[in-house]
Amino acid sequence: MNAEEKVENISAETETTAAEAAETVQTEAAEPEETAAAAPERADEAEEKQAETAVMQLQEKNEQLLNQLHRLQADFDNYRKRIANEKKDWHTQTVCDVVRELLPVLDNLERANEAAGSLEALKEGVELIHRQLLTALAKVGFEKIEACGQQFDPNFHHAVMQVEADEPENTVVEELQKGYKVKGRVVRPSMVKVAK
Repeated sequence: MNAEEKVENISAETETTAAEAAETVQTEAAEPEETAAAAPERADEAEEKQAETAVMQLQEKNEQLLNQLHRLQADFDNYRKRIANEKKDWHTQTVCDVVRELLPVLDNLERANEAAGSLEALKEGVELIHRQLLTALAKVGFEKIEACGQQFDPNFHHAVMQVEADEPENTVVEELQKGYKVKGRVVRPSMVKVAK
């Protein structure tokens, strides 16, 4: 090998070495860029995982709340049905209690029909039944509305006419039909004449 060839060889080797060195420098320079680019990607991935975890937790919480809501709705429906049944039972029981109080009156009416003898005995029987009926009704809170001599009260009285009278104005002077109430609630107002 002559000197020229040696110089060319050395020159080629130098160029190769220089090219390799340049490549190495570029690769090493590129690695930090890739590392720098990878860091935000990793941060994005971490944020994405956190968001997915948060979404999953919220979905679980939502499912729990929906289940709780369905249970509460079922409980409320059951409660409403139970209250409706209790109300129906209470109403039936109340009617039975009233009828039970009236049964002796019915028995006495039947006895009076069977023993219709003298007019005086019949009258006494009817008076007895009347008292017995009022007593039975009083046990369930039934009472007569007082009317005659009272001030007219539209809550308890139904005025059908006004008449000239010696009584003060708006005083009930005559009761045409008795009124009744049960535990303070008007069943039927008294039909009355009122002073002008």
